[in-house]
Amino acid sequence: MTSKGKVYLVGSGPGDPELITVKAHRLLSNADVLLYDRLVTEGILNIVPEKCEKVYVGKHPGEASSTQERINKLLVEKAQHGGTIVRLKGGDPFLFGRGGEEGQVLNAAGIDFEVVPGITSAISVPAYAGIPVTQRHMASSVAFITGHEASSKKEGTVDWESLAKNVDTLVVLMGITNMQVIMDKLIKGGKDPATPVAVIEKGTTPHQKTVVGTIKDIHVKTYNAGIKPPAITIIGEVVTLREELNWFE
Repeated sequence: MTSKGKVYLVGSGPGDPELITVKAHRLLSNADVLLYDRLVTEGILNIVPEKCEKVYVGKHPGEASSTQERINKLLVEKAQHGGTIVRLKGGDPFLFGRGGEEGQVLNAAGIDFEVVPGITSAISVPAYAGIPVTQRHMASSVAFITGHEASSKKEGTVDWESLAKNVDTLVVLMGITNMQVIMDKLIKGGKDPATPVAVIEKGTTPHQKTVVGTIKDIHVKTYNAGIKPPAITIIGEVVTLREELNWFE
């Protein structure tokens, strides 16, 4: 009987191949099976040996794609055949990456697994645009928010009013489609419409593109600039620091 393999839930970082961890590089170099997401770049996939079985399980917004149930099933099936299985995710597996759900499935199936954190796009992409998410005397608190909640929820559970009043910097992932709705909720919650906002597309890659505006006009500016996912939105006074710290673009 073949012994079960081990699954590694690995974060690939924000896109720049040089931003993956040493441990992630080692595991990719020795992987027998790789299940990877849409946001994993070619430079990172090139680390994987030719003999490795590569399975694409990416999800495309608004398109038919791999369901989470199928991914969960594949992870268990591949592990039952033995070997080193790497589940490679963009950013960090536990920050809006469903790594927790996959870990639960593996645990229930008696599959050994390990989590390898990755550099999350929530802080690295703003950094590549010259925007620190915190800054002494300007921003002492930051919140990471999904702009696209689970479709199974009947109502959104993000308390935008509380965020508008109590957090200095808001970082919204996957918020392009709901941009106008989010901005309207922040204004309704008491956020100044003139608060600076930056939207960054394909951050940390050679195709990085940034649009800067305010809560009041960022939706129009983003639309006019043709910004598309993957993109991250940063809301707060720290956006003004880009004028001094924009080193990458």
